[in-house]
Amino acid sequence: MMLRRSVLLTALTPSLALAQAPKKPVPARPVPARPRKAADANPGTPAQTPLGPVDTAARFAIIIDYNTGATLLDKDADTSMVPSSMTKLMTAYIVYSMLKAGRLKLDQQLPVSEKAWRMQGSKMFVGLGSQVTVEDLIRGMIVQSGNDACIVLAEAIAGSEEQFAELMNAKGHELGLQQSHFRNSTGWPDAEHRMSARDIAIVARRLISDFPEYYKYDAEKSFKYNNIDQANRNPLVQKNLADGLKTGHTDDGGYGLVGSSERRGRRVILVLNGMTTMHQRAEEGEKLIEWAFREWENVTLFSAADTVEKVPVWLGTSPNVPLVAGRDVVLTMPKAWRNTAKVSLSYETPVRAPVQRGSTLGTLTVTGKGVPETEIQLLAGADVAQLGFVNRAMAVLSKRLGG
Repeated sequence: MMLRRSVLLTALTPSLALAQAPKKPVPARPVPARPRKAADANPGTPAQTPLGPVDTAARFAIIIDYNTGATLLDKDADTSMVPSSMTKLMTAYIVYSMLKAGRLKLDQQLPVSEKAWRMQGSKMFVGLGSQVTVEDLIRGMIVQSGNDACIVLAEAIAGSEEQFAELMNAKGHELGLQQSHFRNSTGWPDAEHRMSARDIAIVARRLISDFPEYYKYDAEKSFKYNNIDQANRNPLVQKNLADGLKTGHTDDGGYGLVGSSERRGRRVILVLNGMTTMHQRAEEGEKLIEWAFREWENVTLFSAADTVEKVPVWLGTSPNVPLVAGRDVVLTMPKAWRNTAKVSLSYETPVRAPVQRGSTLGTLTVTGKGVPETEIQLLAGADVAQLGFVNRAMAVLSKRLGG
């Protein structure tokens, strides 16, 4: 008979206790008819975290662990909102994709159109009819938040900013963005231009992982172009608390911030939006990024080749098969996880031969107070062939006779 067992994984740590918590359904993400403005949200509502509510003046917020993808803090993170200049991260993603594909080069000169030259808002002050290198335009876009730089890049890549916005939408779909629709390359106010805090965090994470050779521009504290020296607007970069990524501000969106910081091999990404002043943006960013490092750590439960459990095999050439994760299993846990985390393991036993290496045989679930619920598939760590006909017959007969 095939049975299902839940067993205690004492091999991990003696402090982990057996648990069989029911799985929580993941709610569908609503798609709002329009982006929410800063004034639409309630700044007095705390953010939700696995450790309990955390107060923040941001109207929209999310913190994720870069390595594991775990969500540590969430405040309306899946709500469509006005992204302002944080949009430029998506523009940067497409520019870096073109560089990686060889369709652009850092020293390539791009022409400045009248539209780019006339563009208002934050600027790198490109000259009408001039030629600007791609590398300078990237610095102008990231460090100086230049709207004119974005338009020069967009027109060179797609022919027009409108067509570039279509590239942004296509890439957003490819990246799995759920609440984003792009109308321009800059974040210039448009009623149909929107992102969510989670979508911005996804783009930020992919920028860092996919283009580490270009992410270095985000850490530059200033950039001088056309004899105009402008400081990086990111307060966390200026205080050496982060190495990227972007700020944003419009009347409808309020003050926004995307920050990423790495300490002792662990990186977190923070997105905030809807604050009322630059000072509040800097204060909230510093407070929450410190919280993320102070309250959480990454824990390696086991490595790819570790045997989690041995499962009996029926009518196989080996009496059992090892269960493995097939990858290093690293989870983001609260600092007090040893007192709260519980691990349960479920699998069918015995497994009927033949067993193919890499086939899914069970699941490991981690739960507990303050611990983001995590389910990990466990795989067969080896091939187990089926016994020959005579040996199978003898094994069946022996079992029936009670041998």
